[in-house]
Amino acid sequence: MDSQSSPNGSKRDFLKYAISGGVLAWLAAILYPILAYLNPPKVTGAQVTSIKVGKVGDFEDDSGTIFRFGNQPGILIKTKDGEFKAFSATCTHLDCTVQYRQDMGLIWCACHNGRYDLSGRNIAGPPPRPLEAYNVIIKNDEILVTKS
Repeated sequence: MDSQSSPNGSKRDFLKYAISGGVLAWLAAILYPILAYLNPPKVTGAQVTSIKVGKVGDFEDDSGTIFRFGNQPGILIKTKDGEFKAFSATCTHLDCTVQYRQDMGLIWCACHNGRYDLSGRNIAGPPPRPLEAYNVIIKNDEILVTKS
């Protein structure tokens, strides 16, 4: 009996391992694409240190405009006095995009009513810290925004 059970046992073991391996391969084929989809690729944008936003004549006093600073939004504000100020347009609370509100005279985040003064300091709402300030350089009537 020993000689007969040995070949059957090895066939059973082989089938058990083959089926288990097939099931594991099938699970891997199903799970890998799902996990790859859920883990987004890292975005590597070019390091942008300065950008031309426009000409001085393109902007009215007491107005603001959103621009792209690499892959992040920025905001350029021309105050009532004609001074240009630029900041990151990403709210420090939940990364919403802020906007200039002429009627309030400040930078406002619509997500949770966060407010920043024209120096970028958080003055109301949930934002925990000020906006990142950028340098504004005016050269030959062109507005150039650079990171500090």
